[in-house]
Amino acid sequence: MTKTPRIAFIKARWHADVVDRAHDGFLAEASRLMPGATVEAWDVPGAFEMPLLAKKLARTGKYDAVVAAALVVDGGVYRHDFVAQAVVSGLMQAGMETDVPVFSVSLTPHNYQETELLTGFYREHFVKKGAEAANAVAQMLAVERQLAALDQAQAA
Repeated sequence: MTKTPRIAFIKARWHADVVDRAHDGFLAEASRLMPGATVEAWDVPGAFEMPLLAKKLARTGKYDAVVAAALVVDGGVYRHDFVAQAVVSGLMQAGMETDVPVFSVSLTPHNYQETELLTGFYREHFVKKGAEAANAVAQMLAVERQLAALDQAQAA
């Protein structure tokens, strides 16, 4: 029998009204794909803080996967490109260093403006991205189970 997965979901609080929709989409799809999975939400101030928390959570050994969601917007200052690159690289590094799969639902739209039309679009889009992340987590956990079975077969 396989244990039910335990997943950490990190949410950046900048543009929380949009980012939280990724969590909603993730929960809905995860309940379908991984019944009984435990998903624990963790809040951080912004995207830049996500990689460190992802690494720390992965190192606890309590989580089978870590998902991080943020909306990094171009506010007319080019630093958003640096933040987005640092976040994605940091999340990848966290997974590589801990052997726990780390997933990003971090989007950097070009020319984002806080209009109802664009905000509404991204709220809906983040629901889809959250569901896609749940699919990716389920697929990678299946791969992890296959690898564990290989290890057990080789040890026998």
